[in-house]
Amino acid sequence: MRFLRRSLTGLFLASLTVAALAMAAYVVRDAVEARLAQDGGAMPNRERVYTADVVRVVPETVTPVLEAFGEVVSRRNLEIRSAVGGTVVELGENFVEGGRVQSGQMLVRIDATDLEDAVSLGRADLSDAEAELANAEAVLTLERDDLTSARRQVELRNAAVQRQQDLLDRGVGTAADLETATLSAASAEQAVLAARATVNAAEARVASAGTAMERARIALAEAERNLSDATITADFSGALADVAAIEGRLVTANEQLATLVDPETLEASFRLSTAQYARLLDEAGDLVLADVSVSLDVAGVDLIATGRIARESAAVGEGQTGRLIFARLDQAVGFRPGDFVTVRILEPALDNVARIPAAAVSGTDEVLVVEQGGRLSEASVDVVRRQGETVLIAADTLAGREIVAERAPTLGAGIRIRPNRDPSDPAAGNAGDENAEAPRDNPNLITLDDERRAKLIAFVEGSARFPMRAKERILTTLRQPEVPAQMVERIESNMGS
Repeated sequence: MRFLRRSLTGLFLASLTVAALAMAAYVVRDAVEARLAQDGGAMPNRERVYTADVVRVVPETVTPVLEAFGEVVSRRNLEIRSAVGGTVVELGENFVEGGRVQSGQMLVRIDATDLEDAVSLGRADLSDAEAELANAEAVLTLERDDLTSARRQVELRNAAVQRQQDLLDRGVGTAADLETATLSAASAEQAVLAARATVNAAEARVASAGTAMERARIALAEAERNLSDATITADFSGALADVAAIEGRLVTANEQLATLVDPETLEASFRLSTAQYARLLDEAGDLVLADVSVSLDVAGVDLIATGRIARESAAVGEGQTGRLIFARLDQAVGFRPGDFVTVRILEPALDNVARIPAAAVSGTDEVLVVEQGGRLSEASVDVVRRQGETVLIAADTLAGREIVAERAPTLGAGIRIRPNRDPSDPAAGNAGDENAEAPRDNPNLITLDDERRAKLIAFVEGSARFPMRAKERILTTLRQPEVPAQMVERIESNMGS
C-alpha cells in the first residue's frame, strides 16, 4: 500500500508539472502572436519617400576657368662666370645669396698681377714693332732713292753710247770707245736691277714690320681685355643666386661663380594637355592671349598675380606631352623664380550653359530630373566642361527644370522624393511635390494636415519600438501646430519599412 500511495503521488506531481509547462507554452505563444499582430498589422505598408537636395538648371553665359600647375621663371638670367683664372681677392658688398645688385656694380675681382705684367709686355712689344716699322720705312725710302739714281746712271750711259755712235759715224771716234760706252750702259742697267731688288726687299720688310705691329696691338688689346675681365660687374640690376665664390679661392677660366636673376621680369610656365590647348585656339588656329591669374599658397595666405599668355613652346619636347605655355606676370609681388604655383586661365565665354554640381552627373552623363509629383526620371546631358566640383552642361533641353544635386544608390528613375530646395533660390517652389509644405520662416518646422497627423499619432501609439517616455514626448510634439520636419521624416521612414 505504501508503494502504491507513493507511486500515485509521484504520478500526480508529474501531471501537474506537465500541465504547468503546457500552460506556460500557451501563454508565451499568445504573447508572441499578440506582439506580431501589434507590430505588423497596425498600419498598411506605404511607399517610401526620400529627401534629396535639388538644383534648378539656369541657362547663363559662363567663362570657364582652366586650372593648371606651373613654375615661376625669370625671362632674364645671367650666369656669372670667370673669363680668366686666378685668385679671388675682392668680393662685392652684396655678393651673397639673394643679394641685390645694381647694373655696373662690381661683383668679383680676381688677382690681376700677372695680367698687368702681360699688358706691360704687350705695350713694350708694340713699341718695338712700331720702331721696326719706322726703320723699315726709312730703309725703303733710301732704297727708292738709290733706284732713282741708278736709273739716271742708265740714262747717262745710254746718252754716252749714242754720242760715241755719232762720232764713229762721222769718222771721228773709234770702235773701242763705242764698245766701252756700251759696256758702261749695260753695267748701269744691271745696277738698276739690283736697286729694284733692294727696293722690293725693303718693301717686304715694311710689310712684315706692319704685320708685327698689328700682332703686337692685338696682343696688347687681349692683355687689356683679360685685365678688364679680372673685374666682374653686373650687366643689369637683379638678385644673386647659386653664389659659389669666396675670397681667396682659386678659380679657373669659365667657372660659374653665381647666377644673376632679374626678379622684375617674371613669367609662369605651365603645361596643358592637347585637349586643353585646343580650347585656347581661335578660328585661325592661333593661341588666344587669354588673361591668367597665378596663386601661391604661403602659410594659408594666397599670393596672387595677374598676367596674360605670351607664347607657347616651339616643340613638344622629348618624352613630354601637351603644350608648354608661358604667361607674363604683371607686378608679381612676393613671387620668386622656382615657385610652384596654381595657374588659372580664363577661356573664351560659353553661351547657354548651366552650372550644376559634379555629383549630379553620372558616369554616363545622365542626371535625375524631378517630375510632377516628385517622381524622378533620367535624362542625358551634354557635358561641356568639368571644373572640380562643378560641371557645365548645355542647357537647351533642361532649362528651368530641377535635378537632383547629388546622386545616391537609393535614388533612380521612378523613385519619389521630397525636394530640398535652396532657400536663396528665388525660383524655388513646391511644384513636383504634392505633400510639400509652404516655405516658412523656420525651415525646420512644418504644419501637418489632420489626416497626416492622425496617421503619425496612431503609428506611434500602436508601436512598441518606442520607449514609454520617448513615446509620450513624441506624441506631445506631434500634437503641436508645427512639428519638426526631421522627426516627421524619421517616423514616416519607419512606417514605410
